[in-house]
Amino acid sequence: MIRVLIVDDEALVRSGLRLILSAAEDILVVAEAADGAAAVAAVRRHRPDVVLMDVRMPGTDGLTAAEQLRALPARPHVIMLTTFDEDEYVHRALRAGAVGFLLKDTPPTELAGAVRTVAAGNAMLAPTVTRRLLDTFDDRYAGPAVAASARLDVLTDREREVADEVAEGRSNAEIARRLGTTEATVKTHVSRILAKLGLDNRVQAAILVRDAAHR
Repeated sequence: MIRVLIVDDEALVRSGLRLILSAAEDILVVAEAADGAAAVAAVRRHRPDVVLMDVRMPGTDGLTAAEQLRALPARPHVIMLTTFDEDEYVHRALRAGAVGFLLKDTPPTELAGAVRTVAAGNAMLAPTVTRRLLDTFDDRYAGPAVAASARLDVLTDREREVADEVAEGRSNAEIARRLGTTEATVKTHVSRILAKLGLDNRVQAAILVRDAAHR
């Protein structure tokens, strides 16, 4: 069973998300929280695999909570609930290690799939969301381009090709088709890229590649 914590300051939203996820036989909602501070406490208490968390909440917001969760020894996979007009806030969540992004109008049929995706260790990056986020990730948030480019020098030519595709928000399956290889091979390349660069997830890898492109 995939253990899920739902975090949102609106009780109606939490109830709706619980109802949707509870319909999945392999997902168990272990707790709910109304703000980031309660979320961190609930993670320590219930040890969920996935945290589905709103970006903006009164008190401790989702961004601060994501940063605190990242410091835990057995941190869960965090999916942020967002809307297109919250790009500035999501950039901070990317740096904090969030591995998934869902719009609040995501169809119910896709919600459980997103939870399964991140629970398996993959990023849940809808191309429409990812590409917009990366396109608006400007120099106010990016590290120095020269330093980013130097970090990428440790990659092989093939790994750099894969990293470039990741930066475009493409899934492993899409990358495999474009590069004429298998999805399993792409997954292996992505794992090696993250290990070499010391990154937590492919979102951070995408940002690093975009940073380097500003040279």
